[in-house]
Amino acid sequence: MKRGLDVIRRGILATAIIGMGLAMHGISDAHCDTLDGPVVKEAKTALETGDINPVLKWVTKEDEKEIREQFDKTLAVRKQSKEAKELADMYFFETLVRIHRAGEGAPYTGLKAAGTVEPSVAAADKALETGSADRLVAMISDAAAKGIRDRFERAKEARKHADHGVEYGRKFVEAYVEFTHYVERLHTDAEKPAAHGKAVEGGGAGHHIDMQGQGGYVRN
Repeated sequence: MKRGLDVIRRGILATAIIGMGLAMHGISDAHCDTLDGPVVKEAKTALETGDINPVLKWVTKEDEKEIREQFDKTLAVRKQSKEAKELADMYFFETLVRIHRAGEGAPYTGLKAAGTVEPSVAAADKALETGSADRLVAMISDAAAKGIRDRFERAKEARKHADHGVEYGRKFVEAYVEFTHYVERLHTDAEKPAAHGKAVEGGGAGHHIDMQGQGGYVRN
């Protein structure tokens, strides 16, 4: 038993170190990397019910065997004690999320604490739960409108003084570029057809509007 727990501890520590290293290189967080994200939520249910089937959709067919084996090991170890259950469960979550990310062609940065999901992503999940996208549409529309208006006002004000000297002109160009690029990104993403292939979480297409209207886009 002690040997089994030591192996799990070392596995969790190694995964955490890898995650910290990637995070230090500026790798963006991902929705499914959180402890209250959909992958871990279903993993918790699977462990409690002993039914792995709902979890398998999060991994590729090629990775299914590894997840099944890890699931069976976790069920066996978690029966030994409360500490064994906690360690075994966490190791399974780490393994599942890591393999899920790898299957999507995205880096794994370690599990994130619950409550760290971006507001827009949480709202998207809520929309699916309720069956209505109305609140999500309003939320994103309001954020986009604020982002446009803020950048527009800055560019408009800077334009008034653009011919008063080189530095004033540069300030206008900076505001103009930020304004037009922001609008371009919004319009391009809004008109982009929904992807029907494999969506890569944390990849180039996985963006959402910065809810503070400051940075244009940030990754999930």
